[in-house]
Amino acid sequence: PWSCFMPESTPHQNNTDFTQNTIEVAIRLGLLLLLAAWCFRIVYPFIELVMWGVIIAVAIYPVFVKLKSALGERNKLAAAVYTLLALALLITPAMMVSDSLIETSQLLSDKYQQGELTIPPPDEAVKEWPLVGGKLHAFWSQASTNLQDTVEKYEPQLKQVGEKIIAIAAGAGGGILQFVISIIISGILVANAPGAYKVTLKTFSRLTNAKQGVMFTHLSRDTIRSIAQGVIGIAIIQALLSAIGMYVMDVPAWGLWTLIILVLAVAQLPPLLVLGFVIAYVWSVAATTPAVIFTVYALIVSGSDSFLKPLLLGRGLKTPMLVILLGAIGGMIMSGIIGLFIGAVILALGYELFMEWLALGDKAAEEQ
Repeated sequence: PWSCFMPESTPHQNNTDFTQNTIEVAIRLGLLLLLAAWCFRIVYPFIELVMWGVIIAVAIYPVFVKLKSALGERNKLAAAVYTLLALALLITPAMMVSDSLIETSQLLSDKYQQGELTIPPPDEAVKEWPLVGGKLHAFWSQASTNLQDTVEKYEPQLKQVGEKIIAIAAGAGGGILQFVISIIISGILVANAPGAYKVTLKTFSRLTNAKQGVMFTHLSRDTIRSIAQGVIGIAIIQALLSAIGMYVMDVPAWGLWTLIILVLAVAQLPPLLVLGFVIAYVWSVAATTPAVIFTVYALIVSGSDSFLKPLLLGRGLKTPMLVILLGAIGGMIMSGIIGLFIGAVILALGYELFMEWLALGDKAAEEQ
């Protein structure tokens, strides 16, 4: 009844209120966006390290649970032991590879300056290699006959190759430091795994709903674990086995070839692309029996992914190899050696989440 005594709002007042509300909302959104952009700039240098730490933590967590059980459920002690073991497993091979590169470089330089560096002639089978066989055989033969003239003739090309090798080595050194930091982050994450799981679950539930939040959380976990074990894990195994074989056969610069094999294996390319040249070198300098043994060993290592992938990759997931390949190559172009690993996992994760989101849309349409 009292509404009849209240003044009616005029169009002018409505426009004024709308304008004021719009300005207030714009200011609030602007401040929130400014705060978000500022926070992003602060954490941007650490995003890749944290993401790689998360990937390692998710992949290694089942092993961490067993380690914690063996240590009497002492969570902090298990996290410390895991971190120290992971750092030892990373630093020891990295030091061996670095020593190999430095030692080989110094040895080649000393022998070349003293005029004692010789290159054995190539095997005739090198001519039969597709695409590069003829040119490689000619270059190799010339280098074995007169190394100094060959170096002088191809000095610009050799200089470019040397600069690229130095850049790769420098990038690998920075990558090792990033790996160290990421392993430490992963140690912190596995020690606080229940809390991290709850945060992830709340985030997905907030973006979707409670039921889908659980599904997307578990899908993310399974995808990361599958790709990390089935792609990166297999690549590390193949690179490690290749390194052992080349080390036993005393292949020059075996550390450099190991790094290249690791990159190829993560990118889903066969290690035989490198081991083929190593096999040719071994046949040119070693006796027949060890050369045959190394050849068989190298072929087994290169083809080991055919029986390792069914054991480690999949677990119900059907991520196309093209997605993993594009993620690995794109990540390496964007972020170097650590991007090689992160890119494969992140793109596969994005693909799986996107495909599941599309499947949910199809289910909703069928129910209607």
